[in-house]
Amino acid sequence: MEIKTVGVVGAGQMGNGIAHVLAQAGYEVVLNDISQDSLDQAIATITRNFDRQISRGKSLESDRDEALSRIRTTLTLTDLGPSDLIIEAAAERETIKAAIFEDLLPHLGPDTILTSNTSSISITRLASRTDRPERFMGFHFMNPVPVMKLVELIRGIATDEPTYKACLAVVNKLGKTAAPAEDFPAFIVNRILMPMINEAVYTLYEGVGSVESIDTSLKLGANHPMGPLELADFIGLDTCLAIMNVLHEGLADTKYRPCPLLTKYVEAGWLGRKTNRGFYDYRGDVPVPTR
Repeated sequence: MEIKTVGVVGAGQMGNGIAHVLAQAGYEVVLNDISQDSLDQAIATITRNFDRQISRGKSLESDRDEALSRIRTTLTLTDLGPSDLIIEAAAERETIKAAIFEDLLPHLGPDTILTSNTSSISITRLASRTDRPERFMGFHFMNPVPVMKLVELIRGIATDEPTYKACLAVVNKLGKTAAPAEDFPAFIVNRILMPMINEAVYTLYEGVGSVESIDTSLKLGANHPMGPLELADFIGLDTCLAIMNVLHEGLADTKYRPCPLLTKYVEAGWLGRKTNRGFYDYRGDVPVPTR
């Protein structure tokens, strides 16, 4: 099937980026959230990101205006029902995602494809709670969505070939690259990335190095653009912890045990950039290590 209209559930950091690239590629987008403030902020963020592209000569004002005209916002989840494709980008909690799909089911078209932007949760398990496991798959964008070129496409055990090909066509139209992945905890990127971040937190926890020395070592010693602790703050420490818990529970291997210090930061509400404190304190002009 040809995808023309896309519903996006969640207008946060990932959802607004997904809406941005879809509208830019010519899709009609319906963006949903439970908060009008979140929807307003999403449109403001999309506009700002387009303006940045325009200032760099990568886009035109007419492109921005056309793309914004293709995005409709709504507080009513069921307005997404008639979409050809729905991408769920809500919080990384399985109970929330399952409830969203349950609420959508009575309002879907017979051929609507359901997908989740989850970074770690079982696609097979989410799909099994719907009436269309063969038309359900993982559609995992990287953050920040307008910049990052990769999309993981994760098949559940029941995902059929037409669904995969339809989603692959969307990725191609967005000008991004698809990485097919099997449905095992955290898929490819986070299966490799999160244990590295977790090990960096252990290195801090055990006093092997400070925040600054750990990040400097990986940036200059491994040529990483960001240090692992800086990257954890950018992703969100709550998200990092949630993914490590999925890995630990799903694979039952002690090497995936979340570092107690990571848990402590999350318990303190120090979640990184989004709360202005994590492994760095962002409340001043320059980020300052918190340990």
